[in-house]
Amino acid sequence: MNVLVLNSGSSSMKFQLINSVDETSLITGLVQRIGLTGATIEWELADGREFEDSFDAKDHTAAIEKTFSSLIDSERGAVKDLKEVDAIGHRVVHGGEKFKDSVIITDEVLAEIKKCSALAPLHNPPNITGIEACTELLGPDVPQIAVFDTSFHAQMPEKAFLYALPRKFYEEDKVRRYGFHGTSHKYVARKAIEILGLDPKEAKIITCHLGNGGSISAVKGDHSVDTTMGLTPLEGIVMGTRSGDMDPAISVFLMKKHGYTAADIDKIYNKESGLLGLSGISSDMREIIAAAEKGDTIAQAAMDVFVYKIQKYIGSYLATLNGADAIIFTAGVGENSYPIRSKVCANLEGIGIEVDDALNKAASRKEMVFSKESSRIKVMVLPTNEELVIAQETAKLVK
Repeated sequence: MNVLVLNSGSSSMKFQLINSVDETSLITGLVQRIGLTGATIEWELADGREFEDSFDAKDHTAAIEKTFSSLIDSERGAVKDLKEVDAIGHRVVHGGEKFKDSVIITDEVLAEIKKCSALAPLHNPPNITGIEACTELLGPDVPQIAVFDTSFHAQMPEKAFLYALPRKFYEEDKVRRYGFHGTSHKYVARKAIEILGLDPKEAKIITCHLGNGGSISAVKGDHSVDTTMGLTPLEGIVMGTRSGDMDPAISVFLMKKHGYTAADIDKIYNKESGLLGLSGISSDMREIIAAAEKGDTIAQAAMDVFVYKIQKYIGSYLATLNGADAIIFTAGVGENSYPIRSKVCANLEGIGIEVDDALNKAASRKEMVFSKESSRIKVMVLPTNEELVIAQETAKLVK
């Protein structure tokens, strides 16, 4: 079955056509600057050939239309006809409490996803636009599936997802921890169980998705029992431009002192904080590491805060799980940054983690255990593959 996986953002869209049987990717691409001038689409075929076009992407429908024409391009495409696309799997960021698993998209489902937009106003609307554009272009006969970032965390117990606020805010407004990056945490946890030969029902794994956005999850068997992101993707560890955990009273203090509005605070916390705010240099960890290596003490402090918050959560999740079989590093920073992996693990010897430095250096972008044989907890790098999870979920539901 050929599944077209779409991840629609406000001004960009990732796409990938995956054969769900042999798990091969037929085409991978990215559309940028949707709704802006100078839109581009770039894609790579299975044989390694790469292409790029400029076009007028006035909206998501135009972007998806261009994606479809690129898929079936006689010289540069992956298939001959759109009939070879059997289903479409959409990444949808927030499913609220309504969607605890992936679901076939119907008019009723789409209406419920729209209701969840209040919980993810930056993410769900473009996801919805992508769904509607596919329906407009392909009609209702091609099945479309919604795969939610939040669903892997849907079995968290109340003690993990409730905030200590008046109960009415949960009961009436659904204010609670939801968690995100679910497809990534799900993929690497299952892959680790397979590689390490762990019990699929009893395995205890801490998954560290470290990228420009980052989250850590405590995974027991086939689901998350706690995770760092909360009602929104702002909570948790330090990220590229997001603050992560903070004293809530900081908002009140800043609003009173500087006259900031709620919109100002939202922008500061989500767009101007994190590594960017701490370092004053960049949200890109590579640039911060380079500056720290040249003696920039502020860049070093930003990196230290980033590492420290990760270590704190690993420690707390060891308590949550009553130990762990493995700790997994994934996503851009987790997969590629040997210095960060080294620093995170350096202070964890007391809980039984022993790292082989040479293996850690060699582990970037590879499926590799880089802990020593004597380490009580295995430590791994596992490249994530969220698109494959979406394709698998889509194929399962369509069948």
